[in-house]
Order: sequence, then structure tokens, then C-alpha cells
Amino acid sequence: MADPLINVENLQKHFPIRRGVFSRVVGQVRAVDGVSFAIGRRETVGLVGESGCGKTTLGRCILRLIEPDAGSVRIHGQDMLALSGEPLRRFRRHAQMIFQDPYGSLNPRLQVGEAIAEPIRVHGLADRAGAWERAGSLLERVGLARSDLTRWPHQFSGGQRQRIGIARALALEPRLIVCDEPVSALDVSVQAQVLNLLSDLKRELGVGYLFVSHDLAVVSHLCERVAVMYLGE
Repeated sequence: MADPLINVENLQKHFPIRRGVFSRVVGQVRAVDGVSFAIGRRETVGLVGESGCGKTTLGRCILRLIEPDAGSVRIHGQDMLALSGEPLRRFRRHAQMIFQDPYGSLNPRLQVGEAIAEPIRVHGLADRAGAWERAGSLLERVGLARSDLTRWPHQFSGGQRQRIGIARALALEPRLIVCDEPVSALDVSVQAQVLNLLSDLKRELGVGYLFVSHDLAVVSHLCERVAVMYLGE
């Protein structure tokens, strides 16, 4: 790949196994063990494997929601793992995540509009009025109404909440989105709507996806390439 959107090299994350009264380390769980791959612009790479093989851990390590032990994650040539402080905060807007659980991924104390507008303001992309306007546009883009801005997460169905999660992920105009089984908790008819929405957004906005799933039918529908993960490799 001549100019990959993201290039992951030799990424590792091991978790210690502790036992006994003094919690001594007696072994390591090799959740991610030397993983390397690349994703191009407007490309969806599927990541499949059995439960517990390290798929979700890999996705969270890429975004530094979990700090990896070794390796590099380069987005357009910039190593995300080498950044800290303010440079890392600025760079985070380029890589976002859609979480598996549409019920647990939204703050129940924030109105939907505030949940989407907050990262826009935090990153200085717009003032309060501008961020609210953009949040309304994003809701319309994912098939919801601008009037939904002032509603609360518990007032939506699972499929609608996942659409809100997608709108929130798009708020900062990222280059890469990690999709952690984004349709596994949804009904089949709603799954099709969300998958078609992700395909449309990829074509129109040029984002790349790492699509984590255990459903091979979904992967074959959405992904250009597939990586199989087994025991962290």
C-alpha cells in the first residue's frame, strides 16, 4: 500500500496474571502479540476471531484507550503512541470509535445534542452555537431529526442510539473510525440500516474503518479485506 491511512506495526499488549496473598505476577496474558497491518483511505478492514482473542483490546490500543506495551500506530506518518499531553489531545480527533453497546456508550446525564457538541467545543472547532448547529446537521446525516438534540439517551431505541454514536464519532471529522461490533446488539433489520449508513459515510467522507466483528456475513458485506485474529496474533 503506497500511502496507508494508518499503519500498525508490531503492536503488543500483555496483561499480568497475579495470584496469592501478595498478588505476585505468575504469568502474562498476551492479548495483543505483535500485530501489524495497514488500512487505506476509504477502505474497510474486517477484524474477526473468536471471543477473547484480543480484537477489542487491539482496537482500544490503537486509539490509546488502553496503553499498548510496544509497537507503533502511524496515522498519515505521525506515530500516535509517541505523543503525549496537548499534541496527543489535538491528534485524537483523527481517530474515533463506535462502541459495541449503544446503551452504555452514551452518558445518560447529557442530552444528545450536548454529547455530540461537547467534543467539537473541546477541540476548538466551533463555539457553543456553532457546535450545536453542527450536532443538528450530524443527527440529520445519520437519519434522525434536528429536534432530537434536546432529547435524552433513554428516549431512543437501540438502533437510534447507535446512530447517535456514529454521529458523535463523526463530529471531529476523523480519518479513521474503529467500529467495535457496532451492530451486534441490534435487530437484523436495524443492522442493515446501520451498515448501509457506514458504507455511505465511507464513500462520501473518505474515512477508513477497522471493523471488529464475529459475524462473517456482516464482514463479507462491508469489508474489502479481512484479518483473522487468534490468541493475540
